[in-house]
Amino acid sequence: MPRDESLQGSLMLICFGTAVVLFSVSWRTSFSRLTLASPIESQGNVGNLAVRKLGDLWRNNRSSKFSRSIDREYSVPQIAQAVFARESHLVVDLSDRLVYIYRNDRLQASYPVAVGQLGWETPTGSFQVLQMNQNPAWRQPITGEVIPSGANHNPLGDRWIGFWSDGRHQIGFHGTNEEHLIGQAVSHGCLRMRNQDIRMLYPLVAKGTLVLVRR
Repeated sequence: MPRDESLQGSLMLICFGTAVVLFSVSWRTSFSRLTLASPIESQGNVGNLAVRKLGDLWRNNRSSKFSRSIDREYSVPQIAQAVFARESHLVVDLSDRLVYIYRNDRLQASYPVAVGQLGWETPTGSFQVLQMNQNPAWRQPITGEVIPSGANHNPLGDRWIGFWSDGRHQIGFHGTNEEHLIGQAVSHGCLRMRNQDIRMLYPLVAKGTLVLVRR
């Protein structure tokens, strides 16, 4: 009987150890997928150090001390979103009036946009995301009138992704209160999007994400 009890105890210990190992592998696999693939909405600025080191840190299962220091300074959604955004870039085709989202040079999605009207053309070239805001206020570029965030007649909708500024005026992607004008050249240089579309785009980018605008 003592021998049977000893054998039973050993088997239980082996089963418990196996369960712990499987749980650990499953958690790391899920975290890796979250970090590298999931679009998670930005919740603030993310330090360059965390962005540069995070992938190698968890892929190679290296310094847990560094991991803890990153966890104290940045949330998991911030870090995951920043890593995802570093692998993404946007291409705006003004002639097609579409924005294309690429990740690792593979097309992920495209959305229609309204572009700048005659005399207020959307600038072309290579840019980076400079600002990201939810529920932005809007300043009319000619009169200077300010329409507060959340107002029904705010033409920016509830998302702003800025990528160009001359110090006075700013240009970026934003929602709209006139979705029927999407696909036309009607803006003051900005790229208007349907509100549901920019809500999809917003978590796929971060400050520093590359934006290419071409004719």
